[in-house]
Amino acid sequence: MLDRFGREITYLRMSVTEQCNLRCRYCMPVNADRTKGSVGCTSADCDGELCGGDGAGTGMLTPDEMITAVRAAASLGIKKVRITGGEPLIRHDIVSICERTAAVLGIDEVCITTNGLLLKKYAKELAAACVRHVNISLDTLDAEKYEYITGQCDCPYASKSSRGGAEVGAEVTGTGNRIGCPAAAAGPERVLAGLEAALAAGYEKIKINTVLIGGFNDDEAEALAGLTLRYPIDVRFIELMPMMGGVFGPEAYISADEVLKRLKGLEKAPDDGVARMYRLPGAKGGIGLISPVSAHFCAECSRLRLTADGRLKPCLHSREEYSIRGLDETGMRARMEEVILAKPEMHPRLSYDSLSEAGRSMNRIGG
Repeated sequence: MLDRFGREITYLRMSVTEQCNLRCRYCMPVNADRTKGSVGCTSADCDGELCGGDGAGTGMLTPDEMITAVRAAASLGIKKVRITGGEPLIRHDIVSICERTAAVLGIDEVCITTNGLLLKKYAKELAAACVRHVNISLDTLDAEKYEYITGQCDCPYASKSSRGGAEVGAEVTGTGNRIGCPAAAAGPERVLAGLEAALAAGYEKIKINTVLIGGFNDDEAEALAGLTLRYPIDVRFIELMPMMGGVFGPEAYISADEVLKRLKGLEKAPDDGVARMYRLPGAKGGIGLISPVSAHFCAECSRLRLTADGRLKPCLHSREEYSIRGLDETGMRARMEEVILAKPEMHPRLSYDSLSEAGRSMNRIGG
């Protein structure tokens, strides 16, 4: 289906949970309770999972409602579905949700975005469920910095290194106690183990998504890009978006062009969707630059977003939401048509002093 500006809408990003086994500081609001993991886990043997349930009575979509929504979307020309959260792999029924999504007539591609902590456990099952592409969120290769940015430690990394800036973690002071989900204790090592399991499972495409933050991890751009020399994956650097509850000062915002200047010797490669692609000589994968702030790609937008609580968003940065709760497939299709025709031409200006109008934090939208 075409929107009012002639854009063909073929891509649904569907969040299956607002909950997560991490509390990343650009994803969760500043006032989120960082004294415990969002899954409420404190035991040392925690694996970072949730029961998931079926959504009934929780205000969240049930798996049956999710699949009905996918069928309605497919009838309008949606061909690609990305499963997001929160962290989708904390649901015990995530494999079933993916398998049922892939079985919907008209859906050609099912992808998933994950923080990777549970990917080693689920990589084979998800591949068998016809998930074709996996995106893994990883912002640092440094274990101490990982604990800080994922909200697992209450002592700002900025206080331990001259590379950190006070603005990055200004909302938190503390003793250095480790808090939150023990499943994150192994940090980047556990994520890379999940990556290797995904490679062994044979996915068509694996990407690492990195949000670069000035004064925190911008000094790791070269090391993260170097993963493409080691693995046949793409590493994509995404500009930090000024979402609600953000705690980052202007120094934190690193443009895609600045990243390009810092990564020496890159060769241009064919672009991949919204990512400008490059390649290190001899690399097994590519380097992507995604610029939602400095050079938006609204003219090429092909997506709808469905939140875990059953609301369609015509634009990530719009406050507008349309509920599909309680509707049958015909009603959902009509609501989706309404939303597609309500898509704005472009989102409002974004910068460190001009926050997104999304009205939700990213974990409640679907990252």
